Amino acid sequence: MTWQPLLGKEILIAVTGSIAAVETVRLVHALRRAGAGVQAVMSAAAQQIIHPDALTYATGRPTLTRLTGLVEHVTYCGDDRTADLLLIAPCTANTISKIAVGIDDTPVTTCATTALGSGMPVVVVPAMHQSMYRHAAVLANLETLRSWGIDVVPPRIEEGKAKIAGIEEIVLYVERALWGGSLAGRRVLITSGPCREPVDDVRVLTTRSTGQMGRALALEAFRRGAEVTVVHLDRFPCVRNLYSDTAASMREQVMQVLDEEGADYYLSAAAVSDFQPVRQSGKIPSGTPCRIELAPLGKVIDAVLAHPARPSVVAFKLGWETGAAASALLEAGASLVVTNTPDEMGTGSGTFGLVSLDQTRTVSGSKEEVAAAIWSTVP
Repeated sequence: MTWQPLLGKEILIAVTGSIAAVETVRLVHALRRAGAGVQAVMSAAAQQIIHPDALTYATGRPTLTRLTGLVEHVTYCGDDRTADLLLIAPCTANTISKIAVGIDDTPVTTCATTALGSGMPVVVVPAMHQSMYRHAAVLANLETLRSWGIDVVPPRIEEGKAKIAGIEEIVLYVERALWGGSLAGRRVLITSGPCREPVDDVRVLTTRSTGQMGRALALEAFRRGAEVTVVHLDRFPCVRNLYSDTAASMREQVMQVLDEEGADYYLSAAAVSDFQPVRQSGKIPSGTPCRIELAPLGKVIDAVLAHPARPSVVAFKLGWETGAAASALLEAGASLVVTNTPDEMGTGSGTFGLVSLDQTRTVSGSKEEVAAAIWSTVP
């Protein structure tokens, strides 16, 4: 069974008349895979783009296309509401502006008015042409929604359009809105994945690390309300990504963030290179033996532990180094040391040790479950 961070939550998804409404079936499936129950409500304009039966099929519940004497908006969004969150996706410029001035002349805007009046969490996902998105009134109305505590998922600006955000991003914003914000206002800095140290103009020295643990830690921090920066080779949704391909560039990026912005937490989830090959120009000829000279590299985590504005540090160590190395890191100032084995590199799950000054315990499960346990353990 996959990890389900929305298990037991009820989402009211409100669909408006953007062509991006065609994405809502996939979005509903993603919310349900995350464990949520989903009820759909549609404006009349949305029904001209996607048939209500499609959302009935996706949610497993009859789609609301109009509000009746049963006052469905109060049932789902009122003071004694049965839904936990209102997700308006996609949300048009028209609907954004109506919500901002309290107009409720569609099933969607009436649900929004009711939800805002009851204090229900609301997530808005804009989608429209870019010229509409740039309109001063639309931008001002989005700021009004944010000032009321509504979470606005940034659109993707492509091909002259403010396109609906990716499915994974929308689900993450929903999870963030429902998780309580235990890391709200905190800055998290993570190094993730492998480094690639050049051997010649073609080859690199690297590791089996895939960055799955770093990704799980970054997205879990986002769910909990943090502002997250990741230094790595990849690109994760909903966080700031700083590209780094070598140990030297990773150290430079980490130090720059600490010097200019600071961080509350640093998680060293990357398999940072311990050695740098003496690079040879061109391509080493194939077919004959060769020697590669390796020079030792300083450790990024040591530089972080020595920084004047040292954040709370979570270190990672391979299993065979657990004892003395973990103790040394804790004595140097790390708050927590996470241990694992080489066999778990590149896999989606495993067993990890969590070592702090006052306790040692193990956690097993998917990388997402382990990341949640780590964040629940960090002092």
